Amino acid sequence: MPSIFGTDGVRGLANGDLTAELALDLAVAAARVLVRHGECAGRRPLAVVGRDTRVSGQFLEHAVVAGLASAGVDVLRLRVLPTPGVAHLTKALDADLGVVISASHNPMPDNGIKFLARGGVKLDDALEAEVEQVYAERGAGWERPTGAAVGRVTPYGDPVGEYVDHLLSTLDDPTGRPLDGLKVVLDCAHGAAHEAGPEALRRAGAEVVTLGDAPDGLNINDGVGSTHLGPLQAAVLEHGADLGIAVDGDADRCLAVDHTGADVDGDQILAVLGIALAEHGRLAHDTVVATVMSNLGFRHALADAGLSVETTAVGDRYVLEAMREHGFVLGGEQSGHVIMSEHATTGDGLLTALHLLQRIAATGRSLADLAGVVTRLPQVLVNVRDVDKDRTHDDAELAAAVAAEEKELGDHGRVLLRPSGTEPVVRVMVEAPTQDGAQEVADRLADVVRTRLRLS
Repeated sequence: MPSIFGTDGVRGLANGDLTAELALDLAVAAARVLVRHGECAGRRPLAVVGRDTRVSGQFLEHAVVAGLASAGVDVLRLRVLPTPGVAHLTKALDADLGVVISASHNPMPDNGIKFLARGGVKLDDALEAEVEQVYAERGAGWERPTGAAVGRVTPYGDPVGEYVDHLLSTLDDPTGRPLDGLKVVLDCAHGAAHEAGPEALRRAGAEVVTLGDAPDGLNINDGVGSTHLGPLQAAVLEHGADLGIAVDGDADRCLAVDHTGADVDGDQILAVLGIALAEHGRLAHDTVVATVMSNLGFRHALADAGLSVETTAVGDRYVLEAMREHGFVLGGEQSGHVIMSEHATTGDGLLTALHLLQRIAATGRSLADLAGVVTRLPQVLVNVRDVDKDRTHDDAELAAAVAAEEKELGDHGRVLLRPSGTEPVVRVMVEAPTQDGAQEVADRLADVVRTRLRLS
C-alpha cells in the first residue's frame, strides 16, 4: 500500500484526496494503535481534536471525531486552535492522542490530519507505519464498541485562554507586562492564531496592529502570513512599528520583519534566541539544532558566539528527535519552525514571537541589530528533474565534481545535494559569497547531475 503519511501527517486536496471516509477510518486506526501503546488501564481513552480555519476543516473534524468516538475514545473538541496549542493540551490534559486538522501553510483547498501521541509529540516513523497497517486492514475483524462503550464527545471550555496562559507563563516576567513599549504588527494568516496571537501579545504588554485576523474559511494563507511577507513589510513601515511577526495557517512557524521592512528568517531568529539562552546559562550543551538547509552565515554566527550547531535532515520532526535524544533545548528550521523544548513539544510561532520580543525589550536593541549577528550568504536552489535520485551519493564523477566546487569555495560557501523524497528530482543547493557565484556553481553541478544520473 502506498504510504498515506507524508513529512507532516496526511495532506491533500480536501474532499479530493482527503475525504471524510478516509478521515474517519484513519481516526479509528490511529485510535486503535495509540490507545494500544498508551496507559489506559482502568479508564476510558481520551483524545483532543483541534483545527485551523479552513471551511473543509468542519466536515473533516466531524469525520475524525466520529471515528474516534466509534472506537470507544472520549473526545474533547478544541475547535479552532493553533497546532502547538493542541499539542500543549494533549500533554496538559494527559490525553492518549491529539489530532490537528490543518494543512499549515498550504493554500485553502488543501487540508491535512496530524496525529499526536501521548505527551503531545508527533508520531515517529514506526508508529505511522503501524497506523497505516491497521488502516489497510480496516473493517477486517475490527471490534466495534456498542452501548455505553462508545466514546463521548464534548466541546472543551476555553482552549484559547488556556493556551495563551501557557504561553505567557514561559516568559521571564509571566505576571507583568514585559513587552511594554513595543509596537508590533502581527499577521495571523487568517488562520488558527487569529484569536490567540493578538491576545497573547497584548496581555504581555505590546501594542499590536493586526493583519490576517478575519478568517472566513476561504482566505487562510491567501496573500498573507509567513509565506507572503509583503503586506507585513508594508504595514510595519506604515505604522512605524518596531517590528512585524508573521505566522502560518496553523501557527507552528514564525518569521519576522524588522523596523526597516527587511525580512528576518528562521536562522536569524534561532541565532538571537540561542545567544540569549546561552547568556543566561540555559542553552543545553551550548548547542542549537538546525537542518542541513540552514545558511552557512548562521553557522558562522554561532561559532563566533562560541556555540555549536547539531545538524539534522530537513523536517522539524528530525530536529525534535535530535533534541530529545541529546537533551538540547533549542532547534528549528530556516522556514521559521522553532522548537523551544523547555516549553513546547513542537514548533510554536507564538511562543517564538513572544521570546523574540522579550529579547528585544530586555536588551533595548532593535531586531535589525540583534538579527545582524547573522550575515546570510546568497543561497541558490536548482531542482534537477527526471534523474535517478537513488544514485545521488553513489556516482564517483558527481562526487568528484562536488568536492572540486567545495574546495574552491572553502569556508566561504558550501554545496548540498538532496534527493527528493517523492519525485525523481535532485535538489542542488549552493551558498557562496555572491549571488552570481552561487548561481554559477549550482548550474555547473546541475549539468553534472543531469549527465551522470540520466534515467536509462
